[in-house]
Amino acid sequence: MRPKTIIGLVLILGFGTLVVTSFGEQVAGYENFTEAAENGQRAHVVGEWLTARPTTYDPDANRFSFWMRDEAGMTRQVVYPNPKPANFEDAEQVVVDGRMEGDVFVAEHILVKCPSKYNDERGLEAPEASPAPTQPASM
Repeated sequence: MRPKTIIGLVLILGFGTLVVTSFGEQVAGYENFTEAAENGQRAHVVGEWLTARPTTYDPDANRFSFWMRDEAGMTRQVVYPNPKPANFEDAEQVVVDGRMEGDVFVAEHILVKCPSKYNDERGLEAPEASPAPTQPASM
């Protein structure tokens, strides 16, 4: 093989390895707070915001905190170093992405799942399609 071919193959292999390892970290599955604490790695935790517990925002520190119950029933405080996400109060479900630090989950990102405006459970129905306009017959 020629040296240029070998160098090209090594570069392609190195780039492919980098892409696969980076992609693998981003596609991690969902965990609960217990699993996130055990592995010490970045985790995605799905749960619900506990409205009965205190929710605070400190503008000086730019820090939002709230309490969340994961799908296994474990309750933990979540600290987010940003303002409260839009539509947070309307969230049916919250997904936090971050790490456990002691008993607190420090979120890097928060995704809120809001109810659909077409959700039948809330008594709302999807708008009906209007009939197609009729074209006058050409003569």
